[in-house]
Amino acid sequence: MTDNLINRERLEQFWDAYATSVRLSDKEFAVLRFGDCTDLADELAIQVVTGKKRATTSLLRDFVELGRRIPAPGDLSIVIDGKNSPRCIIHILQVDIKALGDVDESFAWDEGGGDRSLEWWRAAHARYFKRQGACEGFAVDDGIEVVLERFEVVWPLELSDRL
Repeated sequence: MTDNLINRERLEQFWDAYATSVRLSDKEFAVLRFGDCTDLADELAIQVVTGKKRATTSLLRDFVELGRRIPAPGDLSIVIDGKNSPRCIIHILQVDIKALGDVDESFAWDEGGGDRSLEWWRAAHARYFKRQGACEGFAVDDGIEVVLERFEVVWPLELSDRL
């Protein structure tokens, strides 16, 4: 329990530094951890902070089933790594909902995985979503709807895409 309190405090400090730097009075922020395990969360957080990853994909059903709001342009999120430590803050630029099979090469490149090809992206996401489907009891095929988000890094300043 102490770790959760420490992490929440670290997240709030990280957010406060950003909010102060841009004179943002809103204290609300989302927390985003990529992947489904510690190692993948670490790997994907590194891809974000090094500039390789500028997009992400989620299943639409995850938002609908959990009653969560679908991200929208303008949203801000703290990206955390596998240890739940804040790595950066991202600003959502674009959100689209498409069938998994309709995702294009440009989006695959922006997501930054593997060799950044559409073929690699499709294979990796099929494996990832099928793992989830096997655990939660749903089928995954090219017709399943996904939420595609493009983003930019805005904090810390030395990592910002806005420089």
